[in-house]
Amino acid sequence: MLQLGDEITLYSLVFVVVLLGTRSPVWTTVFTASLYLFLAMFRFPQLPASRARQVLHPVKGAAGSGKVSVVAHRGGGHDAPENTIAAIREASKNGATGVELDLEFSADGVPVLMHDETVDRTTNGSGPLSQMKFSDLGKLDAAAKHRFREKFAGEKVPTLEEAVEECIRLQLTIYFDVKGHPDKAAAALTDLYKKHPVLYNSSIVCSFEPKVIYRMRQSNSNVVTALTHRPWSLSRFGDGAPRFSSPWKHHWMTLMDMVLDWAHHHVLWKLCGISAFLIQKNFVSLDYVQYWAQRGVEVVAWTVNTKVEKDYYQELLQVNYITDSLVEDCDPHY
Repeated sequence: MLQLGDEITLYSLVFVVVLLGTRSPVWTTVFTASLYLFLAMFRFPQLPASRARQVLHPVKGAAGSGKVSVVAHRGGGHDAPENTIAAIREASKNGATGVELDLEFSADGVPVLMHDETVDRTTNGSGPLSQMKFSDLGKLDAAAKHRFREKFAGEKVPTLEEAVEECIRLQLTIYFDVKGHPDKAAAALTDLYKKHPVLYNSSIVCSFEPKVIYRMRQSNSNVVTALTHRPWSLSRFGDGAPRFSSPWKHHWMTLMDMVLDWAHHHVLWKLCGISAFLIQKNFVSLDYVQYWAQRGVEVVAWTVNTKVEKDYYQELLQVNYITDSLVEDCDPHY
């Protein structure tokens, strides 16, 4: 639910900034009014809270405690080769409520599970995914670089369809993490929802890219969606190291990070009409959870990999979390 305070803060800030830049009360008023009309006309309404709860808190038991759902990151990449059928099955066996799966596309347009832009890190192949046909991917061993490579030897890169069918069979909630390709992804997912209507109440589409979520809502406004966010993601890698050696570029991207963070918390979530906000674990607190709860949005934390952290999220914060392992503590998988 949109808070009146949000509206006042947003448009007051915009008014002041534009006024300082233009020194024209008339143009400032026109710009602010245009922004208001744009958001009013083009934003998507949030889905009913009951729909979101059905997806985010299914009846099926979990490794967590009651209200908290535990989601296996990339299927649980520490316990089995990430983004594979084996990982999905292992996650189910270990008590996960759901799995987070990365959607990408082969060179011939087949939707597949893959996190990286290349196949180098997770398979025995090499090269950009975008240059490989699905028949080429079928020759790769998706377990080749995993610590349990012998146990899962010969595991294949699955199609999105194969993964979804396995999740439905195992009654796992699916967090579709869309890496890009807004139009292709929206079309592929829309086809899946038509073929498997059960997904409406057992899956959520997530992305770091707001345009992906907006395009998904345009294609099918009944799909539960979420924005994914990590503060300082433009200027720093997941481990905190700077992305750029140039001080000028680093400071510029840091400024862009601040703008992006503000936009996520004040504009983009409203424009897309999301039901959940996936946020890097280090930025979650009781106040933060309450901030989003007041707006009808649930927080999901990632990536929560130690028992101490899991207890904190389950017992104190009581919010869903995504983890790389259901069975032991481990380092985060970036």
